[in-house]
Amino acid sequence: MALDWIHEPTPTWDSGKEGIIGAAADGIFRLDNYKVGDVIPGDWWHVDRDGQTVGYGWMDENFGDAQILLAVDPAARGQGVGGFIVDHLAKEAAAQGVNYMYNVVSPQHPRREAVTRWLGKHGFERSHDDESLRRRVGGR
Repeated sequence: MALDWIHEPTPTWDSGKEGIIGAAADGIFRLDNYKVGDVIPGDWWHVDRDGQTVGYGWMDENFGDAQILLAVDPAARGQGVGGFIVDHLAKEAAAQGVNYMYNVVSPQHPRREAVTRWLGKHGFERSHDDESLRRRVGGR
């Protein structure tokens, strides 16, 4: 079962994002209170498997670095979807000339240590603020 990486040219908050990202436990994501149909900032991609969305990737470039978000449908966890998203976000960031991509793991995240370890296995290192982890994607 192949995964497809699909860019959203005009990203909106939709029922898929609401079901995967919006339904996540408190403390995982810091998002505005979007409603279905709202245009949302940043670059968004969704990951489909057999026509069904199983995850999302988001990137917002800021001063040569890019903050990322990734979310995987709970039913698809442990199946390589998260790694697929991180790898594709790294390719997108490198193509845009980004130096580092980083992910913020809030202290309120219910699985903070597990997520931090998982990101470490995917090339991320702790930043100076101890909340974010970063991965070099471009060379200087």
